[in-house]
Amino acid sequence: MKKVALAGACVLAVAVAGAAVAVLADGGTGAAAPAAAVAPATAQVTKQDLIDTKTVDGALTYSGERQVAAGATGTLTWVADEGSVIRRGRPLFRTDRHPTVLMYGKLPLYRTLQLGVEDGPDVEQLERNLAALGYDGFTVDDEFTYATYEAVVEWQEDRGLPETGRVDAAQVVFLPSPVRVTDARGEVGARTAPGRQVLTVSGLDRVVHVDLDTDDQTLAKKGAKVSVELPGGEKMAGRITSVGTVAKTAKESTTVDVDITLNKTPRTKLDQAPVEVELVSERREDVLAVPVEALLALREGGFGVEVVEGARTRLLPVKVGAFGSGMVEVTGEGLAEGMKVGVPAE
Repeated sequence: MKKVALAGACVLAVAVAGAAVAVLADGGTGAAAPAAAVAPATAQVTKQDLIDTKTVDGALTYSGERQVAAGATGTLTWVADEGSVIRRGRPLFRTDRHPTVLMYGKLPLYRTLQLGVEDGPDVEQLERNLAALGYDGFTVDDEFTYATYEAVVEWQEDRGLPETGRVDAAQVVFLPSPVRVTDARGEVGARTAPGRQVLTVSGLDRVVHVDLDTDDQTLAKKGAKVSVELPGGEKMAGRITSVGTVAKTAKESTTVDVDITLNKTPRTKLDQAPVEVELVSERREDVLAVPVEALLALREGGFGVEVVEGARTRLLPVKVGAFGSGMVEVTGEGLAEGMKVGVPAE
């Protein structure tokens, strides 16, 4: 994993120029003695925005991971394959050949729904799913009526379930949306019981997850834009959608969870694929900048640039600011946009 330390680029540039370390003739007042020869190559002083970044490791995964448990005692006779997508009305697994079916909803099935049950939003949630699956003859509301009972019996007959007119956790799992099976914990032939985990599932949206070192926590702000490099060199933009507030310690590192939503769907379908995330550590707008390699170390300390004016050059001391994309912010008396400065010849 590459970790960019742009300040180090400055040190490297100075080291490369070490053979030509600048010495101000007047002891650092800024008025340097003219040089006899023009620099072998030049670059312009530009006015631009500078973005200092740091690259960290991440993983491309799927959103909304959660566990799915069995609702009945028995033997698993079928379990959905890892990587498969399960939509409304389709089975997640079978116990004693009876399916546990996915329906959409935010409320878990916390009670048996049947004739005589107290009115509630979970009844409406069931009826909404039955209607979406093509069953009718009832009103979608919070009341479990005889018409609801008849629709449930018809649905149970179609799904190969005991035709009881009652719906419980052995038959239905409510989840907010279609799911992708990320881990099939239960194996065909294994005994199971209510509450025992069978599957790990997730949503279908791709997200990038970063275990961000707490030392870099200030780089991750909710809503901030980032750049992500995916497997195969694919690059795309994203936005930080959540930043954890609880630190996790593992081995010798302490991290916080950061999740990133991509602006479009990546080509790769791999789960837990390694990615590189470029975070913005500092943004400076409308500043004077030169290539990092234009910096020269001064004998009395600090840095300068070699200003090229026609056939002559002079050394100008500068103060260094932000770094970004091979450029460095510089300020100095007499420094102006459009000036030419010396850089090492390629």
